[in-house]
Amino acid sequence: MASGAGPSFPGCEKRGWTRKTGDHVTGKMAVFPWHSRNRNYKAELASCRLETVPLECGDYHPLKPITVTESKTKKVSRKGSTSSTSSSSSSSVIDPLSSVLDGTDPLSMFAATSDPAATGTVTDSSRKKRDKDENSFVGPDFEPWANKRVEILARYTTTEKLSINLFMGSEKGRGGAAASAMSEKVRTRLEELDDFEEGSQKELLNLTQQDYVNRIEELNQSLKDAWASDQKVKALKIVIQCSKLLSDTSVIQFYPSKFVLITDILDTFGKLVYERISSMCVDSRSALPDHFSPENVNDTAKETCLNWFFKIASIRELIPRFYVEASILKCNKFLSKTGISECLPRLTCMIRGIGDPLVSVYARAYLCRVGIEVAPHLKESLNKNFFDFLLTFKQIHGDTVQNQLVAQGVELLSYLPLYSPAMGWIFQCVSYHAPEALLTEMMERCKKLGNNALLLNSVMSAFRAEFVATRSMDFIGMIKECDESGFPKHLLFRSLGLNLALADPPENDRLQILNEAWKVITKLKSPQDYINCAEVWVEYTCRHFTKREVNTVLADVIKHMTPDRAFEDSYPQLQSIIQKVIAHFHDFSVLFSVEKFLPFLDMFQKESVRVEVCKCIMEAFIKHQQEPTKDPVILNALLHICKTMHDSVNALTLEDEKRTLAHLINGFIKMVSFGRDFEQQLSFYVESRSMFCNLEPVLVQLIHSVNRLAMETRKVMKGNHSRKTAAFVRACVAYCFITIPSLVGIFTRLNLYLHSGQVALANQCLSQADAFFKAAIGLVPEVPKTISIDGKLRPSEPFLLEFLCNFFSTLLIVPDHPEHGVLFLVRELLNVIQDYTWEDSSDDKIRIYTSVLHLLSAMSQDTYLYHIDKVDSNDSLYGGDSKFLAENSKLCEAVMAQILEHLKTLAKDEALKRQSLLGLSFFNSILAHGDLRNNKLNQLSVNLWHLAQRHGCADTRTMVKTLDYIKKRSKQPDMNHLSELALRLPLQTRT
Repeated sequence: MASGAGPSFPGCEKRGWTRKTGDHVTGKMAVFPWHSRNRNYKAELASCRLETVPLECGDYHPLKPITVTESKTKKVSRKGSTSSTSSSSSSSVIDPLSSVLDGTDPLSMFAATSDPAATGTVTDSSRKKRDKDENSFVGPDFEPWANKRVEILARYTTTEKLSINLFMGSEKGRGGAAASAMSEKVRTRLEELDDFEEGSQKELLNLTQQDYVNRIEELNQSLKDAWASDQKVKALKIVIQCSKLLSDTSVIQFYPSKFVLITDILDTFGKLVYERISSMCVDSRSALPDHFSPENVNDTAKETCLNWFFKIASIRELIPRFYVEASILKCNKFLSKTGISECLPRLTCMIRGIGDPLVSVYARAYLCRVGIEVAPHLKESLNKNFFDFLLTFKQIHGDTVQNQLVAQGVELLSYLPLYSPAMGWIFQCVSYHAPEALLTEMMERCKKLGNNALLLNSVMSAFRAEFVATRSMDFIGMIKECDESGFPKHLLFRSLGLNLALADPPENDRLQILNEAWKVITKLKSPQDYINCAEVWVEYTCRHFTKREVNTVLADVIKHMTPDRAFEDSYPQLQSIIQKVIAHFHDFSVLFSVEKFLPFLDMFQKESVRVEVCKCIMEAFIKHQQEPTKDPVILNALLHICKTMHDSVNALTLEDEKRTLAHLINGFIKMVSFGRDFEQQLSFYVESRSMFCNLEPVLVQLIHSVNRLAMETRKVMKGNHSRKTAAFVRACVAYCFITIPSLVGIFTRLNLYLHSGQVALANQCLSQADAFFKAAIGLVPEVPKTISIDGKLRPSEPFLLEFLCNFFSTLLIVPDHPEHGVLFLVRELLNVIQDYTWEDSSDDKIRIYTSVLHLLSAMSQDTYLYHIDKVDSNDSLYGGDSKFLAENSKLCEAVMAQILEHLKTLAKDEALKRQSLLGLSFFNSILAHGDLRNNKLNQLSVNLWHLAQRHGCADTRTMVKTLDYIKKRSKQPDMNHLSELALRLPLQTRT
């Protein structure tokens, strides 16, 4: 670059960059010329490194176990002496991690030492009891009733009108005086119960299902209210009334849901009674333990408990008497150890008196539910309920039931599924942790019954999946023998498929199982029945077969679901099929080679569903794709999927949804690599930019990817390819320069201009780098006062300060353009900073000027702190030219003038704290970068020191540390002048 005539500063005078300075102490104008101190960066770096100290290791090693010497002092009493002491020492090696390796638990050790009973005094009987409880525990693998409850209420609904009988009651006997004798009290309560059974009742007719549910919930609340107000008999009346409703099957389709609602009330009643009796066992001395025995129960509690059972025994009707007694089954624990085991068989036998098979099976289900909650180890009663049910199973197909169905206009196909919830629960309770022999016996008993499709379905639904899977061919044979009219075979195959999705059948049977099942499934005429079965068996196919079989299944699904656009009613099932396929095919080259996979996606015509499916596929790709790919099959398919997601974005799309879509598309872009075929890689990025232009995070990712591509190209392609490489790099730079203006975020654009300029500079594209930096400078005036971050408005000045500081670090190594004069980029940036409207309460503008002063000081050094390979910075171009240094100093003086002028404006009461902080900050800048051997600069630093302390706003600790640092530096070579400076920097004391 020519260095003849002195460079000019176009626009400096016009924009206020004249050489004026001010004395901030006296208020008079004075000149403070800037002199940068010469820096030896290597020496400074070496002085900052920690000193290496040789270590005599000897036997020491940081991982060696610690030896602890323990001293023990004992008092020894001897005859003829008052006392004496003897001490002994022992060395033991203690490893703080050894306790972990030994398996000891410090909390258990603490508990053992604090509780003498836990140190080995546990009796054999208590140990046996604990083992028994652990073995009978119902684990998390047992599906709770709460899950079944929700399913039943959602599935079994009705549009028919319902009725409910409400007890109106009479008030007889309530107006007289309370009986004094206990026998009189008991007689009165029995009369009240008789009054309930014989008294007047009101029947509510023509209730909708929701009205019925609301009324049942009101009864449940009435029960709680009556109990809370100590009206125990009224509470019992409500429970009896509700239990009677379970004998009503007038609207038979609603019976399973009615059972759930009524048993909720029974559960509430049972809990209230148990808690009531339990509270009577608590006195001021102790509470009833968790695992108590009848000996721990006082006589009053036992008498109350017996009284409840006597009341329930007086109920005349079988169904309410059974349900109410079953609800308080747990209370038998207060009376005897064998109370529950004696009561369960009796209640099981009571159910034999219920004639309606539907009412009977739900009564057995409730008894099994209560029994497994109260006494899960008593399996015999559960088994008895199961086998009793098998004995009465033929009643389902008897004349009585058939006549009832005809009267209500209910088909057998609609009636039999009503048994499924109760039978499923009974079978689940019986089969839970049951031995193999019992399960085999149960299956054989079911096989001997005719029309056993309903039983078979319940067996496959409740038994362990491993048990069913190993006998898959046996179950298929039983399914074939079932009568199609009673229970559809496709539902049986669906239940079988659910088991095979959890457990594997014998390997030799797998293909035959699939063929037998699909023969039935593919013949189904109803699209809904077909897709419900196909959804289940797709997973079995994916688990055990290749893409050929999966393709056949997908083709069959398309064939059945395309006519009459049946797929529109089955999006959840179709979506489940896609999820199962991609869950088993992690190799996407194999997945997309499945011929019918993409046509299957075409069935998702509803945009929201289609986008969800595309998101699911992309999530699987990002999760399972381990290596970058350039497979054209994968790229074409995923570009189509990503394009579908992108095109769903509109003005109403939420920001969270946009971020999710952008994240998935970016994950795909990151996994695309064409190796050293850089031109193909750039072509992919160009195509992606045109496809995903509405998602800003994707465009940002593309710009970063292109910048990385440019850097990688420069490293890999050298020598004879240098011209071709330069052209390619310029193409990458042009890509970024064209794309950045399309972004919305102001700081996103600023940072990308800076980053792309750095990449261009690193690739020796100097004119392109200048273009990026000029674009960034021209964008600074557009920065708004506030920006939105996570939906909240934030001041933009801190972000602008951060960006400019990063920009200054880059400008240090940017060479001057030969046609634009000395430091033209710095001067343009300073003009923009001066014209920018800053907040009056902010000092960020002065902080920026201080950073500029640091930059200019670094630019005046003979050798810069860092460089870019093959790029000559100004230290090489000017070589310490005096005219360049003079212009640099002039610019420094102009910047100093702005800083001092701002300090002068802060001489107000409300701004003194800011003046103190800025003054000390400027002092530190001069100390770090200025040559304090210059008298005027030295005097300026002293004035700043005094200014920082003038109004008592300075932090004394900071001032002390700063002065200590100056004294320490004065001892270094060529720093003697700092000793004199330190003497001129007094510390003010506060009085």
